[in-house]
Amino acid sequence: MAKIVIVGAGIGGIPMALEMKENARKEDEVVVIADTPTFHFVPSNPWVAVNWRKPEDIKVELAPMFQKKNIGFIQQKVTRFHPEDNQLELADGSRVAYDFLIIATGPKLAFDEVPGLGPDGHTQSVCHVDHAGESGEFWDKFVEDPGPIIVGAAQGASCFGPAYEYMFIAETDLRQRKIRDKVKMTYVTSEPYIGHLGLGGVGDTKGMLESELRNKSINWICNAKIDKIEAGMMYVTEVDENGQEKKKHELPFKHSMILPAFKGVDALFGIDKLVNPRGFVIVDEHQRNPTFKNIYSIGVCIAIPPLEQTPVPTGVPKTGYMIESMVTATAHNIRAELDGKQPKDKGTWNALCLADFGDSGVAFLAMPQIPPRNVQWASKGKWVHLAKIGYEKYFMRKVRKGISEPYYEKLTLKMFGIMRLKG
Repeated sequence: MAKIVIVGAGIGGIPMALEMKENARKEDEVVVIADTPTFHFVPSNPWVAVNWRKPEDIKVELAPMFQKKNIGFIQQKVTRFHPEDNQLELADGSRVAYDFLIIATGPKLAFDEVPGLGPDGHTQSVCHVDHAGESGEFWDKFVEDPGPIIVGAAQGASCFGPAYEYMFIAETDLRQRKIRDKVKMTYVTSEPYIGHLGLGGVGDTKGMLESELRNKSINWICNAKIDKIEAGMMYVTEVDENGQEKKKHELPFKHSMILPAFKGVDALFGIDKLVNPRGFVIVDEHQRNPTFKNIYSIGVCIAIPPLEQTPVPTGVPKTGYMIESMVTATAHNIRAELDGKQPKDKGTWNALCLADFGDSGVAFLAMPQIPPRNVQWASKGKWVHLAKIGYEKYFMRKVRKGISEPYYEKLTLKMFGIMRLKG
């Protein structure tokens, strides 16, 4: 019998628990540790931030689903990982031992790296459902007395999609309220160009997103480093392609949502050979740590080197289907180890993304996500908005039912050549 512990119950942790239970032997124990009683569907946070959803609309209680699937659940915060002892230290002082560990914690939001950034500073956030709920409360007051809006991503950010989504969703909401003419909107980003997304673009995302910005009368500043944020004022340094100062901007605002850079969670930080200097978990092509070979990791918390050197630092995003391919590879590889074999499966790291713009959107497919690619495609239209709504309902139904990848989903994606595992 083996005890397999998963830390985290988000977009990666939930499918990981379900697939691991399916792939484990009958006698093996699968346990999830998370500091929250609920799963929340992160891709819907931009809707929550303008009150198109309420936080409770995108939450699912975890305990009943895990109980139904015979998966153990410990609602506790992990305060420290002890890989040498094969143990986890919890907030109540107790320890949990494991035979295999899967780290799916997600990131720490590094608001502190820019003075004045974040919910405790002068900007809003859509990175967590609680932040999005607070943003929704702020939005109610903002629309009564609107003013300039700044949306974007700070230096070191690796997740740009939600910034674009929130900007266009907010713009749509303002138009529907017939107050768009009262709001100047500016997109500020560390990307070297619009539509870079930390991926060097996918298909014609540069042209598509620039066109959307122009059509919606939204200004933008690329290669932007946010120096500091004060109440109602953002100080930004724009650099040229060589990273040299090009222009200083002082941007007044009445509302701002800026995505921060990510780091590894505190419980992992500084553990030699398990994480890199930013606290992200080091993994090989099989999602396994090279030093502590009974530790695997998936999702936003893993270390991926930047795609390229950019004038202002940008990271590589870890998107939904990419994470799901990590999940499947990990479940198969741990089962191989349980059977006395060596890990051999590798995730495809394909990306299939729907970015909602309120009344339209952009979809893109990158196979794999990190270039060079076998396939790259992007398209826009109202259908993307409708597809995103459908995906939200579908994914949350899967969580409630305790299903990771139904056979019909697998067959449908296979028809388009989209698969989770290589080979």
